[in-house]
Amino acid sequence: MNVPHREHLDWPFFAPAHADLAARLDEWAATHVAHVHTGDADADCRTLVRLLGAHGWLSHAVAGMAHGGATDVIDTRALCLLRETLARYNGLADFAFAMQGLGSGAISLDGSAGQRERYLPRVARGEAIAAFALSEPDSGSDVAALQCRATLEGDTYVLHGEKTWISNGGIADFYVVFARTGEAAGARGISAFIVDADTPGLTIAERIEVIAPHPLARLHFADCRVPVSQRLGEAGSGFKLAMRTLDVFRTSVAAAALGFARRALQEALERVTTRRMFGGVLADFQLTQAKLADMAMHVDSAALLTYRAAWQRDQGRTVTSEAAMAKYVATEGAQHVIDAAVQLWGGMGVVQDMPVERLYREIRALRIYEGASEVQQLIIARELLKSYAAMSSATTA
Repeated sequence: MNVPHREHLDWPFFAPAHADLAARLDEWAATHVAHVHTGDADADCRTLVRLLGAHGWLSHAVAGMAHGGATDVIDTRALCLLRETLARYNGLADFAFAMQGLGSGAISLDGSAGQRERYLPRVARGEAIAAFALSEPDSGSDVAALQCRATLEGDTYVLHGEKTWISNGGIADFYVVFARTGEAAGARGISAFIVDADTPGLTIAERIEVIAPHPLARLHFADCRVPVSQRLGEAGSGFKLAMRTLDVFRTSVAAAALGFARRALQEALERVTTRRMFGGVLADFQLTQAKLADMAMHVDSAALLTYRAAWQRDQGRTVTSEAAMAKYVATEGAQHVIDAAVQLWGGMGVVQDMPVERLYREIRALRIYEGASEVQQLIIARELLKSYAAMSSATTA
């Protein structure tokens, strides 16, 4: 794969340190992660976490310089640049990086000093694999409807229930688990806990196989006893903590999709400029050129929205709508770009483990997890209507 152009790093969204970070990671990833594809997703994920930790990249996925973080507050633009770059080279490398951040994000945000010291340095060094256990069989997008329960008995919580679609399930060293503790109805009665993987009562009920293999499982909790000291924050604050954690990382999902799309466009360009056809090459045809132009517009649209949202978040602004727009446009656009790349590759595009075939499998889940595309549309519309109502009230006042 040719080294991509980096003109977008000159955009005003970035500081010089961001461009340097992206360039260093690009050079490193080409050597260290581009070819980690053994077919054993568990082993590959463990290898990638160790590599990313040993070379310092995971320090950008946790907050707190005292606990191994690159900065005291997670730099959203750095997070996005790292995910975009890793996704271009290896979808599982992006997954490994992202889950270290998402899986430990609640600890970065609301962990006690002891919790941060115990878990975050090991996450940053790649010595402990993290997981975020929120979804359940009957509550995915509707988080407030979760049913896993944690009952307080003295100084111990007893967990009963299930979690599913848990990334890193089966290989994680600890899980941040959200369970209903009953302080109030709905979202206000949920708390968060750090549950070590070897805690009695926690079992891996099922390993889930998906089209782009990565560690995924259904967890079962039965009389699983967790000390009160393992609760994150106050009782009943779990829903807000889950939303805050997702808010940090949602824009980076758009960045991963952008990385996939950039790789697909690069593969398409290499293919159409070398594939001989009718006395010329595929790139000579206007239909091909129109498709390439369309792909490039999707890529740049996604990049602009992604890094606008990342920049705004780093300025301390609320990015509910901007992050939703970025995720929607980037993931839907990447699906379009990758499909076009497969088409331009012809029959070779559907050969197993060819780069564009892997991308075709990898992109599909991004349109679902951390808020499906339809949920992003609802968020955007809700924020738009809220803004309009506020403006109308101000005008008539």
